[in-house]
Amino acid sequence: MVRKSLLKCTGFLLTAVLTASMLTACGSNTDSGSTTATDNGTTASNDTDNGETQEINVMIWDRGSSAPGTSNEENEMTKWIQEQVLEACNVKVNFVAVPRSGSDDKLNVMMAGGNAPDIVFSYNQSIFSNFASNGGLADLTDAYAKYGTDIQTNIGNIQYMGVVDNKQYAIMKRRGQQVPRHVSYIRKDWLDALGLSIPKTKEELFTVLEAFKEKNPGNVSDVVPWAMGGSTDTEKFYLSFVGSYVAELSEEDAYVYAENYKVFADGAIDGLKKLNELYNKGLITQDFATDTTTDIFKQDVSAGNAGFILADATEIFDLIPTLQSSVDGAEFVPLNCFDTPEGEYINPTEPLYGMYVMVPKTSESKADACVKYLNWLSDATNAENVMYTPEHTLDSAGVPVSMLQDELNEKGYPGNIADYNIVNDHFSFVDNKDSVVDQWANTYNFLSTDWFNSLYTVMNTNQYLYPTYPVVLESETTYGAKLSTMAIEYAYKLISCKSDEFDSLQQSEYKKLVTAGLETVLNDRRAYYEQNVAKK
Repeated sequence: MVRKSLLKCTGFLLTAVLTASMLTACGSNTDSGSTTATDNGTTASNDTDNGETQEINVMIWDRGSSAPGTSNEENEMTKWIQEQVLEACNVKVNFVAVPRSGSDDKLNVMMAGGNAPDIVFSYNQSIFSNFASNGGLADLTDAYAKYGTDIQTNIGNIQYMGVVDNKQYAIMKRRGQQVPRHVSYIRKDWLDALGLSIPKTKEELFTVLEAFKEKNPGNVSDVVPWAMGGSTDTEKFYLSFVGSYVAELSEEDAYVYAENYKVFADGAIDGLKKLNELYNKGLITQDFATDTTTDIFKQDVSAGNAGFILADATEIFDLIPTLQSSVDGAEFVPLNCFDTPEGEYINPTEPLYGMYVMVPKTSESKADACVKYLNWLSDATNAENVMYTPEHTLDSAGVPVSMLQDELNEKGYPGNIADYNIVNDHFSFVDNKDSVVDQWANTYNFLSTDWFNSLYTVMNTNQYLYPTYPVVLESETTYGAKLSTMAIEYAYKLISCKSDEFDSLQQSEYKKLVTAGLETVLNDRRAYYEQNVAKK
């Protein structure tokens, strides 16, 4: 079996199951305020620090899913948050929209220009490290100690990842249910039409992809056996496949090649070369590398042209309704088919911590107000209302029922409502399989409970956490952000080049990565492990 030790191998990793608190939302370790309940199920703290209302600007992603007549900056959710936080914390919250695609690049530009919002965030540790190490972030240590009591209670044991030189430079978001980073889906109706079974190995998948192209079981004008997109801020379209060609890694190598660096581990070239072979056979979207917004990818899936995809774990939930309305009987099902050299599966899984939520140095005077707001968001009741809207309902088991985008938009909420919940996604039901499946089935009622049971099984097969440590390596601070983008571009170029150009292109593109600091980073990661982990 795939070794599971990396899930619990070191004290740096997270092992506790957290229980959400229902206490004060703008906590303080002083006696200056008292906590009261509000009429709408939130919790509020009568903060009386100095009586002056503080105003902050908070980053929010724009995914182009706003309700008609609204924006990501002004809608029913932002109005509700503003009212509640003003009452609870005496803080006025404004939102600043940043396009989700390329958001890290935009964040870098804003930080360099000194015009970033007072609260910003990124999933990229290198970006956080760069900001923290170069004096770009406010020190939140004192504000966190004074006003972060609910954060400490509800999600405190992941906050070590936001510490540099014993200073708290980021508040870490707590994920909810732990799911794999990426999941594969295949058209079951196409398989049935061809009398084929769901693939269980890569070789079986290749056979199926060939059959999809040759026999076009969906009778579509532009069959795409394997649909891909070309976003340069995610490895979701290829990494799990490429990683399946890499033999089981030691803990040291797993740290060195975690996760976006895995494309450079021994064996990964074989995975890229196989994708190149599939591409040149016409089995992969031919213009995927230019589809940087992934609009073509989504259209191919929604219109019924795609037979197989590898994408973010639950991204398909947003695409299936359109597919079902476009193609009668169309059915995507989840599967594990990327067998490793050991004959197993490996599902790289999100760690318990998620985004690095930061306050720029230019907003240092607002650190207290920012932490008050983040503390308010960490409260389980407030987080639930933000995640599901204050109008959400509960099913018979007490699990929140999500609204679909159309319903959200009708009520004036954006489709990306979960993006406002930037601190605490952990609700009690996420640790129970039946509750998770019921929540999915009640929310996405266009799919059956059996379908979601299968998805849960696929997602929870051999989950794998890369080892992580709260360290800022100078080389990653210097090179990491650029290398992340270059690594994705490297993969795309190799997948989509002519077959006889693969080897020479791989060598020339790798040299560019070396010049950009790749080997320096990999060597520094190995040295850190050997000196700080292996010797303990």
